[in-house]
Amino acid sequence: MEGEKCAFDPIFSFNRLPTKKFSFLQDKHTLALFMKWSMLGRISAQAYSFDQSFYPYNSQKFALCFFRDPDVVSSLRRMEAGVWVPLDKPVVSVSVEPVPCTKVSMELFDPIFSCGILRPSGHVVKCFHDVHPDYDELRQMLQEEDSENYCVVGREERGEFLFSLFKHLCLGGELCQYEDTIDPYICTTKKMYKDLISVQKDPETKKISVVSTVLKVCAHDESGRCFPGTREEEQTFAYLIVDPYKRQVTMFYHSYGVGSFTL
Repeated sequence: MEGEKCAFDPIFSFNRLPTKKFSFLQDKHTLALFMKWSMLGRISAQAYSFDQSFYPYNSQKFALCFFRDPDVVSSLRRMEAGVWVPLDKPVVSVSVEPVPCTKVSMELFDPIFSCGILRPSGHVVKCFHDVHPDYDELRQMLQEEDSENYCVVGREERGEFLFSLFKHLCLGGELCQYEDTIDPYICTTKKMYKDLISVQKDPETKKISVVSTVLKVCAHDESGRCFPGTREEEQTFAYLIVDPYKRQVTMFYHSYGVGSFTL
């Protein structure tokens, strides 16, 4: 059992780092965009330190220990009926999906600028949709595999955390007011990515590389899914972003719904 692994192997212990601030949660311009996208008060990031060496093969145990740690349990909140509430039942299992994270530039998005999704001005091209009257080519490319522009960004690039972050922002919350131009999405993605990911420079080659490991996680208690939400929803997500050198981990998550104005 997963729980027994965590009990008998050396376990990870965590301590919240309340003084670590994330600029995207402090910046007034970014917060205004979160409000417009119906994500304000529903998107959060919390940092913790941990006490042992992390290796990707240990991801399952690491995540289970994280959700069972007393300091995490006492500080982590999930959204329920528009209100942040504590985890009230013990976590019995976790699902963990490694998310590739290798990009150190925004070049991944270059093809979007030259395939017809955008006008030369950067405005997103509108398109007809049976279900969504206010639809556009960008969201169609992000969501629909039969879109003629779906393959503009390759499968491998689509798997990257950088692309996932961009997609999450473009789709927004329940009452999202979508942007007419792509710039706010690109700029906010870049700001958040730099805030969340750790990099290092090779002293000899001067090459910069990502050192963070990103894990998409979902926790279950005795009743079923409990974090980041009880229902499966693309825009309700949680990522553990691990810096193995600093022994720090960030829980970055969002709960889909109507925007809330209290964190």
